[in-house]
Amino acid sequence: MAPASAGLAVLIVALLAVIGPPLGLSPWIITLLAGLALASLTLDAARFGGRGGHLLAETLPGGQERLRRIAVHEAGHALAAAADELPVRQVLVGSLACLRAGLSSNGSTEFEPPASAKLPLEELRRWSRVLQAGIAAEQIVYDERAVGGSDDKALLGRLWGLSGHDVDTAQREQRRARREVEQLLRSRRQDLQTRADDLVQQAPRLGRPAPGEPLPQA
Repeated sequence: MAPASAGLAVLIVALLAVIGPPLGLSPWIITLLAGLALASLTLDAARFGGRGGHLLAETLPGGQERLRRIAVHEAGHALAAAADELPVRQVLVGSLACLRAGLSSNGSTEFEPPASAKLPLEELRRWSRVLQAGIAAEQIVYDERAVGGSDDKALLGRLWGLSGHDVDTAQREQRRARREVEQLLRSRRQDLQTRADDLVQQAPRLGRPAPGEPLPQA
């Protein structure tokens, strides 16, 4: 079970235990409701990768700060891509936005794919900066280890693996790119914060449409 789902399950059981008796609910009913809640969350984790738990977590109090961390990560990608003139197709923040796009993630920055699987060194340097920018942005803003970025690292590893360069060259160039993109984002920290705030405001959540979306009809 994903951490968000597990935390939500504990919250539900705790709430039922506290509010059940004053409402006159039988202990058997409380047990049944808690069991149904746990079963639903387990099914969500098994069938949908915990997306339901993430959707609820982003709706509950504190959900906006969760979305903002995702937005900081994606804003880092977007700013680095603009600096390196790497086209971006779309930026998504939040589980609901990604779910609507058919993606199993909490945030996504979609780039124009490279023209070839085997890239020249300068192109690899550009991708190294852009793909490491999300992790760098999180660490700059939150001054701690990044939460996201595993997919970015995996893609970067594949690009260098296909390049034909040796491991030492790949590692050296990635470290160089990381220093460069950190320098860029630190110099544009205010732009990074502003971009992240904008992305949070645009992110849809359950019960709250994104700006520009029609309100549900009664």
